[in-house]
Amino acid sequence: MPYVLPRTGELGKREPVIVTPAGVRYADPALTETWRDLDGVLWEVREGAPTGPPAYTAELHPVRQPEAMDGLLCAGCREPADRGPDGMLWLLPLLGAAPDTRWEGVRTAIPPMCATCAELAPTVCPVLGDGHVELRVREAGPIGVRGTRHPRPGEPGDPDPDALVLYDSPDLPFVVARQAIRELRRTTVVRISKPSVTPQEHRC
Repeated sequence: MPYVLPRTGELGKREPVIVTPAGVRYADPALTETWRDLDGVLWEVREGAPTGPPAYTAELHPVRQPEAMDGLLCAGCREPADRGPDGMLWLLPLLGAAPDTRWEGVRTAIPPMCATCAELAPTVCPVLGDGHVELRVREAGPIGVRGTRHPRPGEPGDPDPDALVLYDSPDLPFVVARQAIRELRRTTVVRISKPSVTPQEHRC
């Protein structure tokens, strides 16, 4: 069971959000205090028991994913990710029809991996099984979060449920985050595994 994947018994609970001129908060002040991190980012509430099979088609777990990203822990087992002279080990889905060279500067919500989990993951994860790239990464700075960005009071439009909001953006107080994002730099492509059919485009 990959560490950062949710199970079917814990697929989330949407709490009412209040939008103020200062940003977003939950209607329950206790939830706001619990789910706001040290940087002031409000995270999606996740409840439910970790039971049932892994939900491979769901987003990564909004508690375990940022934990792994912050600590650069393996997405599969929560142990330290593999490091070598060429950098840290990352395994990412192929970017649809994008050329194989477009891995420098890619922004991803997928944490790195240890060598053991990197060998196992494509055999159990259908997304990676559709085609993946193995990278060594020397720089992987945190740049922001992905989540639901709410309009400010009086601002027209609906919430954007899939917004990438950078840490230096004035929109950061108005997002309910679900995923921590890093930007991969100084990357080396170790291996590309392509499927026998054209892969669907998978967000990473």
